[in-house]
Amino acid sequence: MTPRRRRTAGGRRGRAGRSQANEAARLTQELLNAGFTKRDVGEIIGRNPSLVSQFFTKGKGASYVEALRYAVQELQVGAATTVPELKAVAQPYVHRRTTKAGKTVRVRTKDVIATPGRSTMARAAKQHIASGASRLRPVVENSAAAEGRIAFTVRAKKKDFLIDSGRMRDSPGVRRNVVQRKDSTEERAYGNSAGPGLGEAGFDAREWKNRVDAHGGDVAAAVRAWMVETGRLSPDAQLTHLEVRGWTST
Repeated sequence: MTPRRRRTAGGRRGRAGRSQANEAARLTQELLNAGFTKRDVGEIIGRNPSLVSQFFTKGKGASYVEALRYAVQELQVGAATTVPELKAVAQPYVHRRTTKAGKTVRVRTKDVIATPGRSTMARAAKQHIASGASRLRPVVENSAAAEGRIAFTVRAKKKDFLIDSGRMRDSPGVRRNVVQRKDSTEERAYGNSAGPGLGEAGFDAREWKNRVDAHGGDVAAAVRAWMVETGRLSPDAQLTHLEVRGWTST
């Protein structure tokens, strides 16, 4: 006779979690039945539609049940019927997950984000930088075409930055935009809001398009060269991450 498996507290918690996650799928289905898409649901809770699909396939979604429940309730009574209205209802109840230590879990973001006609942002990591970081080029080109501005955030080994963080000659906004990582790298932002009396925020995108063109369309190479030329970065340094932001003032 096969011995019966012993039920553990962990097992009971696991089933409870799946039950709650199934509630997320059920509530999502209510929205789908009303004509919304998974992309719409993702917009309502401020997350990627692929996560919404995982409510059904992987039992995820427990932390979004409350937000979804309020959205469905408001939809059913006709108080909110559009994606923006439902998002406004749900957002106060969307809580970020935390680790066992109580720290907020980071949410992955897209590599390319754009607001048509106003702003765009793209980021590249080490592997993509090594292959030319092609996704960064349209940010510079589109901003230049619109006579806009750009800014960027550079990540490299801390030892490779030649000017101490916080120095005005490195970047007027760098004191507010330095992030030190556990892997001995550091992030520094250039072109962000400079502050009263310190000039216009951002760099001229047309000037940067010329720099990028001079480096064969490689934005990362253009940024690295500029940092070396201006005495900000060691000549043998390599960028590990780069984020480029472009915008227009109108």
